[in-house]
Amino acid sequence: MNQAESNEPELQQESDLVEETVVSEQETADTSGSDESNSLPELPPAAPVDPSAKPAAIVDDEAKMDWYILKVAFNREDSIADALRKRVRMEGMGEFFGEIVVPTEDVATFTRDGKRRVTKRKLLPGYIMVNMLINDDTWFLVRETGGISDFTGSAGKPMPMEPGDIERFINRPIEDDEDEPQIKIGIPFKVGDRVRVKEGNFENQEGDVDTVDEANGRVTVIINIFGRSVPMELDHWQVEPL
Repeated sequence: MNQAESNEPELQQESDLVEETVVSEQETADTSGSDESNSLPELPPAAPVDPSAKPAAIVDDEAKMDWYILKVAFNREDSIADALRKRVRMEGMGEFFGEIVVPTEDVATFTRDGKRRVTKRKLLPGYIMVNMLINDDTWFLVRETGGISDFTGSAGKPMPMEPGDIERFINRPIEDDEDEPQIKIGIPFKVGDRVRVKEGNFENQEGDVDTVDEANGRVTVIINIFGRSVPMELDHWQVEPL
């Protein structure tokens, strides 16, 4: 056997190894190309975030509104209540607010010529009442409304109204349709005031107001007659302040 014949098996083995290497590289290239063709398309870039945009409010379905009392500027109750209603609408926070109330009652007053006039009298001057859900946004909106100083409560924490106060100031008793609702008489006197009788048998007599009956428009005045203190029940327009 010559040297060429002895090298023939080795050359055959090298040829086979080269073919296997080429096949392996081709399979790898095919597999790589297949992965690229099956990859997900690129997503478009995210829209830029506006730092000034206000996040949408999250409403808790289980949360409920309560009635709260707000301290406001005296004699400005109606205009402040209107301003608060306007701010709630402008801020789109109506879902967190219910009624905003200035509690009043009907009172009959009399002019100097004796004519009767029915007017509204505030039950709690310097306060208004609001039905709302307390959170950071609603608390800030209320506190930033002009004329409102604070919620009533303890240690700066708003306290809901008691059920009895809600019935007294908000859920007013409903009168029977057949009965005319009784209107109180606006009497400009209080117990202890010094007054003078200006009409009747005791004209010009002075005395102190002992009781005030707003339902009937009468006052009881303690008058000194013959050295004795005598209670006299008079119509409120029969006396005048001293």
